[in-house]
Amino acid sequence: MRARLLAICLALVPALAGAQPAPTCAGYTPEARPQNTFPQDVGRSLDRITEEGWIEVALYEDFPPWSFMGADGPEGIDVDLARLIGDELGVETRLRLVQAGETLDQDMLNYVYRGAAVDGRVSNVFMHAPYDVDLSCRMDQVVFTGIYAEESLAIAYSLAEYPEKGPVPAYFRYDRVGVENDSISDFYLTGLVGAAADKVHRFPSTSAAMAALAAGEVMAVMAPITELEGLAGEGIAIHSPPLLGLERSSWTIGVAVSTQHRPLGYEVDAIIGRAVEDGRLEAIYARHGATYRPGLR
Repeated sequence: MRARLLAICLALVPALAGAQPAPTCAGYTPEARPQNTFPQDVGRSLDRITEEGWIEVALYEDFPPWSFMGADGPEGIDVDLARLIGDELGVETRLRLVQAGETLDQDMLNYVYRGAAVDGRVSNVFMHAPYDVDLSCRMDQVVFTGIYAEESLAIAYSLAEYPEKGPVPAYFRYDRVGVENDSISDFYLTGLVGAAADKVHRFPSTSAAMAALAAGEVMAVMAPITELEGLAGEGIAIHSPPLLGLERSSWTIGVAVSTQHRPLGYEVDAIIGRAVEDGRLEAIYARHGATYRPGLR
């Protein structure tokens, strides 16, 4: 999961994209390419996808409520959105649940524009990519597009432990809080807030942290708000207090495609835009117990 979390860290910068002008990428050196080699056709074009009747979409595995394996197959917000994209294109949607690498760069290389070194292949669309000027400039073989939501950090807490009002980060100098290991919440609480080492309980995933909250092992959990909403049960409340010292606590998410297939990126962006405008994306969120927060397009 670290690539997903480090991607979020990269997205927490002042120059977040969205409605801002296109980046000039001044000062960025294009990614190195092999010399004296023929161009490689990586992935599949929009025309080929339409002709062959299917599109493959890569999604993170074990990432509820975004994408995970349920009793009847893949489920989640990103899963439903991926299927909506396929339906709008008039093709079959083939879902590929993938494991996150150590960095976002590794994920983009493995699943978007080159393929893994061993038995690797790229997918046509990669869901849940952070939309950010820095990434757009640095990864010039990837097109970040299809903005569909805004995400932010929040705190889920036990109403039994905090019956009057929700906790703020300073409380966790004394109260037990759960975080996903090596996440931005982990870095924030231990670095900026100075929470006591024995009060920050680290878990392999937000799901595990929320299970610990339900069991009374911790009093609160800090994580991205949609994850908290999708995992919260009875007796759990969620709020978004000020996060003092954190320069940016929200980020924009969209999709990624290979720069070789920009027409596909344009079409996917248009499909997502229509789903935002007509309420279908909001309905998808509601089905998974989450609140839709639109990103700037």
